[in-house]
Amino acid sequence: MLSVVGLLLALYLVWRVIWPLKLSLSLRGPLGLLVIALALHHRIVARFAGTMASPELPKMVIALLATGFTALLLLAVFVIVLDVLLLAGRLLRARRMADALRAPWLRPSAAVVALLLSAYGISQGMAVPKVRHVEVAINDLPAAFEGYRVLQLTDIHASRLLTGEWVAKVVAESNAQQADLIVITGDLVDGTVAARADDVRPLAELKAPDGVIAITGNHEYYSQYQPWMQAFRSLGMQVLANSHTRILRDGAALTIAGVTDPAAMNHDLPMPDLHAALKGADPDAPVILLDHRPNLARANAASGVALQLSGHTHGGHIVGMDQLVKRYNSGFVSGRYEVDGMTLYVSNGAGLWPGFAARIGVPSEITVFTLRRRVAPTGE
Repeated sequence: MLSVVGLLLALYLVWRVIWPLKLSLSLRGPLGLLVIALALHHRIVARFAGTMASPELPKMVIALLATGFTALLLLAVFVIVLDVLLLAGRLLRARRMADALRAPWLRPSAAVVALLLSAYGISQGMAVPKVRHVEVAINDLPAAFEGYRVLQLTDIHASRLLTGEWVAKVVAESNAQQADLIVITGDLVDGTVAARADDVRPLAELKAPDGVIAITGNHEYYSQYQPWMQAFRSLGMQVLANSHTRILRDGAALTIAGVTDPAAMNHDLPMPDLHAALKGADPDAPVILLDHRPNLARANAASGVALQLSGHTHGGHIVGMDQLVKRYNSGFVSGRYEVDGMTLYVSNGAGLWPGFAARIGVPSEITVFTLRRRVAPTGE
């Protein structure tokens, strides 16, 4: 689908931007082919260097391809808006408006703006995430957990773009927060265990008194699921797959539950099952659920979850694009939501997939949650 949409947009841009340029055919032809190649570069790279999920190319090559592809998408939006306005001007017989929108310099100028915005977006996508602090009140939280701090990492996407050097900086920033518990809510990697060995090694340095707990995202299923589960455990993580664990303090408990990802369906592996994850859980312990996708938040709230931590959406990547992304995620895309008495937090993520590596107005994040006790009203 991505390739089909990209190709249609590329052809539209060749028609509306490249072909009208006052250049020789020997220049317009290769320029048009370049635009089409950028639109199809995921498929081309997958044919010769890795996969769509994990392009195995030098970092700067991936960054350049990502810049070109993002510029193509932004320019398509700009040109479509200009053409809609041009059509409106013609229908309304607003000659001055229509003449301005036909100016030969307008669309090439839009291309320059799109390229500059894209370069900025890729630089932000590759930046080390900043720390965001969030307080969450939980009904009848045991007093022993008042002020308890949980650090969430999600969508790290270790790759040839976001390499071990970048991951090490994320780990150092995370450890500096001195959280009580670190959780990772999926999409840790892109690529095989062998290809990413050096890039994920810094994750072994994550430290917290109550350990590091991880779940899978959809990208773990795209390459060597079982070997990755073993690799994560060898890095010191406790991996929850439709299961839970207890955090104990002064005789009180928190339940940390984790579910798998729906991508398991295509690999004959267990689908997400909150009932199985909570089987045997302490009924008096508040439940924090790790679920890579936010889609099932309402059902999870009905099952008694107090706090759900998710990712997957990357916050929508670009301001305005969140309106599209939330349609595929039950209306949830970024930040805090109150869902039927449960707090849902959807992190923008620490990293992103190399195939669409732009962030414009949607910064990456490392999130630290401080738990607060809220006494539930009588009868609740």
